[in-house]
This record gives sequence, C-alpha cells and structure tokens, in this order.
Amino acid sequence: MEEKQYETILGQLEAVIGNETNFIANMANISAVLYQQLKKVNWAGFYLLDDQELVLGPFQGNPACIRIPIGKGVCGTAARELKTVIVKDVHQFPGHIACDAASLSEIVVPIVKEQQLIGVLDIDSNQLNTFNQLDQKYLEKVVALLINISKIG
Repeated sequence: MEEKQYETILGQLEAVIGNETNFIANMANISAVLYQQLKKVNWAGFYLLDDQELVLGPFQGNPACIRIPIGKGVCGTAARELKTVIVKDVHQFPGHIACDAASLSEIVVPIVKEQQLIGVLDIDSNQLNTFNQLDQKYLEKVVALLINISKIG
C-alpha cells in the first residue's frame, strides 16, 4: 500500500464519520472502508475491552472469535502491551488464535484513550508479510481519528 492511497482512505473516513460521534457506528464504517480499500485484506474489524477480555465488535469478513483473553494471540498481546503488533506470519507467532484459517499475516493497533485500553483494530491478510511500518503509521492515524471523533464511555 502506498502513502497516497492511505491519504485517500483517511480523507474518505473523515468524510464518512466526520460528523458522527457514535462509537459503534464509526467502527462499523471504518471496518467497511478498510476492508474494501486495503489490498490483500481478508478481515478488518474491532475487538472491545470487556472486563479482562476483548469481545468482538463491528467487522467485515468471515465470522470471527467472539472473546480473546488479554495477553493471548496477536490481539491480546497488542492489548496487553498497548502497542501495535505486526505479524508477518501468524503461524510463527506464539499462541496465535486462528479465527480464520485463511489468515496468514496480521496487524493489530490498540485503541487507547487517556491511558486506558478501549479495544483494538485488527486487520488480517491471506498473504504472508503484508503489513509494515507504513501500514502501522496510517492505521494508528485511523484509530486516532476514531478516538477523536467518537464519544467513548
């Protein structure tokens, strides 16, 4: 993915969710836009913190795991560490949770507001080595947009 394409996606997201403050509605539209616009992506969506678990939120793609414990799998690791995790080959990631057998690489961006974990943005690819620092940079901007526009909590 090129930087220009991500700039276009950010502009599209700002247009789609710019005047909406509902967190769920914004996550739904963000997952739809990312799923449609990102090449090689087979799943795009959110997990939200509920007690000590991440619970499935709005997404696009095949049915997914409903609950993921904090610290387990890629999503749980990103949530525990409060930092973006890029996995080039999910089969090499210790404790990977295989919700969709077609997924081969993954990026997970934590959603944090005022030092509190809200959830994660999870994007899977059916190809190896799909995600890099450019993806991280722009997907973190997507999460920042979501946090800044939405009413959370």
